[in-house]
Amino acid sequence: MYVFHDAEDGSDKKVLLPAERNAQPILEVLTRFLDSKTPGLQFLEISSGTGQHALYFANQFPNITFQPTEHDKELLASIVAYADESRHGNIQQPLFVDISQPCLLNFAGQFDYILNVNLIHVSPWACTEGLFRTAGHVLKPGGLLLTYGALAIDGVLEPESNREFDEALRKHDPEWGIRDLRDLKQEAAKNGVVVKEVIDMPANNKMVVWQKNEQ
Repeated sequence: MYVFHDAEDGSDKKVLLPAERNAQPILEVLTRFLDSKTPGLQFLEISSGTGQHALYFANQFPNITFQPTEHDKELLASIVAYADESRHGNIQQPLFVDISQPCLLNFAGQFDYILNVNLIHVSPWACTEGLFRTAGHVLKPGGLLLTYGALAIDGVLEPESNREFDEALRKHDPEWGIRDLRDLKQEAAKNGVVVKEVIDMPANNKMVVWQKNEQ
């Protein structure tokens, strides 16, 4: 569904235009919720794609170490290339992660933040289950999971363009499709994670801020 372009500088970097467009709006939300002062904080990105976001956000938070992950092995070199340009050297080497399977088992309670952008609607439901299962496992008590993408709310999917997008997704793969927030809440609750805030974003997307229980 997504078209990647080679970077013009001849490096291994790939460019995804939607990632360029939504980076700043997502950063504005991150700025509200991420601690920019405490040193040594840990940030996990699930499904990092090209690595554009990891670089963009890591440059703004020198006190946070960013751990990118990706399932598409062809994108790992791109993530490395972006990480090499980090202003603060705070991006780790990417990890191969299949979020639909038990993963990151050695990272229990290690992360302050998790970010996931545009995965939930373009993957089987097992990936959503895995995302919340992983959040419950690797987040510190009170840690935040931030998810971005199109969502239905209590059975209502607006506007018409999102309904058309959902239809196109399901034609491409019957296991894909725009999910309903109420279903995500149920999955999150199984893993000790609850909604903190839902934020309207450009292009009819939503950013959901989830929080792991303190205990």
